[in-house]
Amino acid sequence: MHRVSVLLHTPMYSPLSGALSYLSDQALCPGTLVRVPLGQRELLGVVWDERPTNAPNSANVVAPDPAGLRPITATLQGLTPLSASWRALIVFAAGYYQRSPGEVALAALPPQLRDLSALQMARRLNRPAVKSAPGNDPIAITFVALSAEQQRAIDQFDANSGPFLLFGATGSGKTEVFMRCSAELLAATPQSQVLVMVPEINLTPQLEDRFKARFGPVYGDAAVVSLHSGMTPAQRLKSWLAAHSGAARIVLGTRMAVFASMPHLKLIIVDEEHDPSYKSHEGARYSARDLAVYRARLDGAKVMLGSATPSLESWHHSRPAQQGGRYLRLEMPSRVGTNAILPLVRRVDMNHQPKACVISPPLLDAIGQRIARGEQSMVFLNRRGYAPVLCCGDCDWKSSCPHCSAYRVFHKIDRTLRCHHCGLTERVPRACPDCGNVDIAPMGRGTERIEEQLAMLLADIHRPDGKPVHIARIDADTTKFKGSLESQLAQVHSGEVDVLVGTQMIAKGHDFRRITLVAAINPDGALFSSDFRAPERLFGLLMQAAGRAGRDASNTNRSEMWVQTFYPTHPLFEALKAHDYPAFAQSQLNERQQAGMPPFSFQALVRAEARTQEAAQAFLNLASSASVDLPDIAPLLPHITRYPAVPMSVQRVANVERAQMLIESPSRTALQRFLTAWQGALHATRRQPDCKGLLRWAVDVDPLLI
Repeated sequence: MHRVSVLLHTPMYSPLSGALSYLSDQALCPGTLVRVPLGQRELLGVVWDERPTNAPNSANVVAPDPAGLRPITATLQGLTPLSASWRALIVFAAGYYQRSPGEVALAALPPQLRDLSALQMARRLNRPAVKSAPGNDPIAITFVALSAEQQRAIDQFDANSGPFLLFGATGSGKTEVFMRCSAELLAATPQSQVLVMVPEINLTPQLEDRFKARFGPVYGDAAVVSLHSGMTPAQRLKSWLAAHSGAARIVLGTRMAVFASMPHLKLIIVDEEHDPSYKSHEGARYSARDLAVYRARLDGAKVMLGSATPSLESWHHSRPAQQGGRYLRLEMPSRVGTNAILPLVRRVDMNHQPKACVISPPLLDAIGQRIARGEQSMVFLNRRGYAPVLCCGDCDWKSSCPHCSAYRVFHKIDRTLRCHHCGLTERVPRACPDCGNVDIAPMGRGTERIEEQLAMLLADIHRPDGKPVHIARIDADTTKFKGSLESQLAQVHSGEVDVLVGTQMIAKGHDFRRITLVAAINPDGALFSSDFRAPERLFGLLMQAAGRAGRDASNTNRSEMWVQTFYPTHPLFEALKAHDYPAFAQSQLNERQQAGMPPFSFQALVRAEARTQEAAQAFLNLASSASVDLPDIAPLLPHITRYPAVPMSVQRVANVERAQMLIESPSRTALQRFLTAWQGALHATRRQPDCKGLLRWAVDVDPLLI
């Protein structure tokens, strides 16, 4: 019998967070998937090289007595072991983001793989394979003509090893560069694979269609697969197996795809790399963009990050090598096509518009002109629902959530009040619950209300064919059913929709050829946010939204981006008007350097959830005090700043109180050493009497929301 170490899905705070020892009647290679007993359950596990040492309870582990070990139940036959580079990626992600290796490794596998028995898995693998290529004779890929900027970017990509940051204006043809670089690497090596990542699920279908149209005739449609959480468990397993076996040459996916098993990976593409959706906010709070760069180094692959508005971290890393830059910046500042120019940005000073005006008269007139010419407009407001709150004018009652420190949003279409944090949904009351006043009214506006007001304001305007105006709304409420997003996007692309209203779902990544006007209704809130990243997110979102206009070079009319604001002279809008991302980025980086903010410092948040706010904050403050006495931490303290515990911005969700503590350091190494050494104190502190009521805690390294 052989003793093997097996990783299981156990959290960091569990006494079983390291690899567990089992017996096997044969030697098993690291990376082999097995089913093992744990208590009364049978779980999926991964045979590991050795017991990981970054678990807090693994330092004093004594080798187990073989007589007390349990045997492995079964080995998943037919599956090749997970590669050494994949296992190295798991170890790095677990160590850097302060999670257990088993938690990261098993969460990266498709759920159905964890549920199937060895016999069921064998039957699944014995199913007839789908033919991956349409025929025996190779078919040449048909390419479109490249612009000079696209060709220059590809030549630089071929001549260098990277990492690369493809900084291209919206409509500059970044996707074509992605496909051309992918084609070259796929053709160079028969088994090579490409991973293409997108920030959101709704961007996957259109990208998959483009890649299948380009590569399907050569490699077959089965060689292009998607991998994201919107798929059924069976679909995810099928795509994962295709990637793991090498049958899938191109894998398209969201942030979870960074952990896909791809043994012949040669290129990783991260589209819209600035998007915060690449950062996970549950479980292992990893950044898929950063892990993509690290994984490319492990696999000896190239990695290309693409965006019209790169994150400030990536922009800083792509500065000239003489100044310490680590990425090579590939620039494509112009749109593809002779007549394709960036939209003209118009700022509407809402101080000079009618009071309580939602859609300013000049903007309404511009939308009407577009409709009369048969063109499309897009109205962007990053808030769904009809109104963010209902209120009573007599007693000042507001539709607060009884379980959260937030307001319930009014949805007029089904007359409900919904909490977007805990999900509580109730019918709208007939009168104020506090004073009985029947005159309760919505305060503020969401996409549902904008859609209603536009329908009323544009009622007298008709399309060129005499038909009434068609207004469509795309947000999380209208796309919750399967296939609804695809059908609505098809209507927009076909020209059936005259005015498209939506949230950030429509502001990035979509190729709307008929839209010539984009309007941002209420962007001012982010200008004065306490979050230092808010201006960066706002500028990126507005630039991305503006990029939806004027993408058809055959349209000779100048496209426009309208911004309704009470602060038209704000520097952010000045940079937006000039489409000058480099100037905006430089000003933001200067401010952050003066304030010691990322990327010039490194941060981690420790978040605690408890029955009371006092218990949550007590846990964090006690753990901070306990760190001073740890011998491994004492030399690091001069390089570490520990802030007091404070409530989170939404401090109560589903009757659970939430607090957080910020840890900051100018040295990434010092911060990592501190967090690793501090784990023991965190575990010990949760057993203190003052922390009674503590439910859970988690470390978030490189947080995006503070």
